[in-house]
Amino acid sequence: MGELARRYAPGSLIVSTGAYPDDGEFDRRLSNRVDRLPVPAGRLRTFPGTWLWSRRAAALAASQSIEFTWCGNLKPAGYPARWTWQRRGVPYGIMLHGGDLLILRRQVRRSQLKRRAGRALLGSAAVLVGNSSWTAGLCREVLSELGVRIQDRIQTVPLGADPLVFRPGLGQDDVRRRYGLDRGRRWLLSVARLTRHKGLDTGIQVLAQLAPDYPDLAYAVIGSGEELPALERLARSLGVADRVRLLTGVPDADLPALYNCAEVYLGLSRLLDERAEGFGISLVEASACGVAVLAGRTGGIPDAVSDGETGLLVDTEGLATVLPALRRLLDDASLRARLGDGGRRAVERYYNWDRVAGDLARIGHEQGRASPKFRPPSLPDAH
Repeated sequence: MGELARRYAPGSLIVSTGAYPDDGEFDRRLSNRVDRLPVPAGRLRTFPGTWLWSRRAAALAASQSIEFTWCGNLKPAGYPARWTWQRRGVPYGIMLHGGDLLILRRQVRRSQLKRRAGRALLGSAAVLVGNSSWTAGLCREVLSELGVRIQDRIQTVPLGADPLVFRPGLGQDDVRRRYGLDRGRRWLLSVARLTRHKGLDTGIQVLAQLAPDYPDLAYAVIGSGEELPALERLARSLGVADRVRLLTGVPDADLPALYNCAEVYLGLSRLLDERAEGFGISLVEASACGVAVLAGRTGGIPDAVSDGETGLLVDTEGLATVLPALRRLLDDASLRARLGDGGRRAVERYYNWDRVAGDLARIGHEQGRASPKFRPPSLPDAH
């Protein structure tokens, strides 16, 4: 959402959100107004927080000429958007990410209250935008289960990266020194939350299998999360702890140079319980840096990685297809270069935030202009 807020034309956007530490510095860098509630952003999910947010959003709509409201998530942002639509007639759209729909599907099967809320929030929206074709398809399934007939209002807007920030040829000496990434090693890289569905354990297992044949191969994982102790134990048990760097607390400013340290980017996510890769921004960030990508053929990843053009897609259930694909990349420098170049061109051409912001601005404007004709079904209030 920060990337989008930076790219909307000056004076065309009001951002409504909660408070973060040191948010004033961020807000001053934007050319559009940020209206922050005096409530920590994490508290907006509570009933008092949602109620305050809803009243504030409606007041903004009353005091400004608001054409359309975008929700960065289904919950909690959908609640103030729907409240404002009911009271001020401002249509809204919801950006959907994949995992949110998996959670909602489980909730509506167990709770009539959740079913009513989901039906109200989704059914009242003027448009629903999935971050990949997989997410859009999942949205259609959930709507069908809810009995909401608005499938014609689902659109797909794949996400992107900033090709000016993430680019090849950046200096690496500083980040290599600070994070212990020796130049004498060939580094695999993943940037992800340390959760089970990201497949980071698969990356460590693949490293262990290939270690005898590639004595200089190593794996850097950038992120934080609950799986950190388990990943550390796995690396030790497989005898590759000295080849694995689990880097937490890495600032965003260091990421472009760290991507440049990688020979191959690993995005081996899998569908697990209610977690999935709806798109995979880190995949296109790696592509923007000219790094060949090896990724799982799950969720929305095929929208982020073009198999054989910007990377290779594999089945991540087990190592049977991952191992030969990674061997192929490690052994073929020309293939890595071709995929890296293809990824860079794809980001420059399409997978970038300028295009995403343009798509969403266009959709919002179209829906805002069409709002007098828009008559959503009569639905119960969301709770």
